[in-house]
Order: sequence, then C-alpha cells, then structure tokens
Amino acid sequence: MRTSDIIRKTTETDINLTLNLDGSGKSEINSGCGFLDHMLTLFAKHGRFDLEVSCKGDTDVDFHHTVEDIGIALGQAFYSALGDKRGIIRYGSTILPMDEALILSSVDISGRSYLAYSLEIPCPKVGDFDTELCEEFWLAFTRTANLTLHIKQLDGKNSHHIIEGAFKSVARTLKTAVSVDKNFADEIPSTKGVL
Repeated sequence: MRTSDIIRKTTETDINLTLNLDGSGKSEINSGCGFLDHMLTLFAKHGRFDLEVSCKGDTDVDFHHTVEDIGIALGQAFYSALGDKRGIIRYGSTILPMDEALILSSVDISGRSYLAYSLEIPCPKVGDFDTELCEEFWLAFTRTANLTLHIKQLDGKNSHHIIEGAFKSVARTLKTAVSVDKNFADEIPSTKGVL
C-alpha cells in the first residue's frame, strides 16, 4: 500500500499525519483551525485519499505556523508514499467550478518543486482564517512533495469558494497524477529513469 506516517514536532507545532493514496476519502482532521479542517476534509474526500491529521499549534498567536507546518507534513507524506513513483501517471489537470468560482490546477510529479499561484482572494479573512495562508499552505506542500503545481483562478469573487475550489481542484488533479497506469506499472514515467 502507498501510505505514509509523518510526525513533525517543532517549538511551534506538534503534528501527526497519516496518508493513504489509495483510500476512499475518509478523514479525521483536527488542526485547531476550523476552516483548515474543512479544507483538508474536502481535499481527502475529493482526492479519495484517506487522511488523518492531528496538530497542536500556537494558535493563540495565529494560524500561520499550523497551516504552513501541516502543508510541509502533507507534502512529506505524498513524497514518501509515492516511493520511486514507478507506474504513476505523473501529470494531472482539473478545471473545477465552485459556484461562481472557476479554478484550474495542474501538476507534474517531476521531482522539481515549483508553485505558480494565481488566486485573487478579495477578503483578507474567511472567519478567523487569514486568506493569505492559502498560498503559504500550497508553497509548503509543493516544496516538500517535490512537485510542480499550478493553481489559477479563472473566475470568482467569493473568497470561500475560491479557496474551497482550489483545495478540491488540486485534490482531483493529484489523484489523477498519483494513480498507477496498469499498462506501465513497472516503469518510471521519465526518459531519465528517475523522478
């Protein structure tokens, strides 16, 4: 099974995260940030990943360390669970509508970390969540998952819908990219022979 368990402890956060790439979308999320819990629950459901996240963070300060460190841990979990990446499709792309919002995401599990982030979120907060942290989450994830990710907003003005659309779109995109192509299950999808 393509699974991973990540423990990340710093002076700012204490995270336990479990990921199953071949799950059914079950999740148990407790980050200390309600909005992030909701986004990670959606991510698991729409990507069909089984995901457990427990985080004790310095949320009395703000949610920055919690959001960034969970992004780091989730990226590490993807990287670890993929192993040598043998047989994966490698690429994925999704255009996802979330009411008036329309989000494009594309991924290349390339071994090269790069984030192209083009979301224009109009409100500085959704509830008590600073919307600028959405970019911080995906930047942390991209760096440690060692992949290329593009997230682009094609339409939309509702901050919640834009962020939710991004999490759902990236989840669907990743599900495609990490899926195993049974016709090429023993091959690394690269002319270099490694990813």
